[in-house]
Amino acid sequence: MSAAAAAAQAPADAQPKKSKKLLFIVIGVLVLALIGAGAAFFILKKNQAEDEGEDGAHASEEADAAPSKHDPKHPPTFLPLDAMVVNLADEGGSRFVQLAITLQLDDPKIAEDMKAYMPSIRNGILMLISQRTAEQMLGIQGKADLTQDIIGSISAVMGYDYEDPRAAEAEAPPPSKSTKAKRKHAVVNPIQGVLFSSFIVQ
Repeated sequence: MSAAAAAAQAPADAQPKKSKKLLFIVIGVLVLALIGAGAAFFILKKNQAEDEGEDGAHASEEADAAPSKHDPKHPPTFLPLDAMVVNLADEGGSRFVQLAITLQLDDPKIAEDMKAYMPSIRNGILMLISQRTAEQMLGIQGKADLTQDIIGSISAVMGYDYEDPRAAEAEAPPPSKSTKAKRKHAVVNPIQGVLFSSFIVQ
């Protein structure tokens, strides 16, 4: 064999070895990239699941605090009560309030049920108002307290579960996971709000 033929055969033998080595390197890099991508995907999904869990807990707490969220598919039902004129608890008995109340409910059937109990409902509201002074009625906090007291009074008449948010705020310890779980399964009070369409203190 001549020297020229030997020189031509040597690079031909070396080329397959180099291409195989390069192929193994490329495959190794691809495998490492796939493993890294899989690990990153797993971590991202885990973090996303934890965030959704926390958001769900916050959403549940917010739903408890503000149950009157607007749903376009299920608009609330409004039940107006007859206007009331009530003497207040001020000295001399000369102060009174004239107000009109509309109840915001989550179901038209609830409004029909309440109509049958309207004398008891109105009586409870009148009793609540007659124990207040003009100063209490005029203040923002007084109106907020009256709203919660009216919801509590109507709930007692109708047999609805009612948790006074003022009592919940007064509790020092934060809610535990078990408390949050109980809240998710708690019966929602159908009374979404008490609206004052007229409020005159004289």
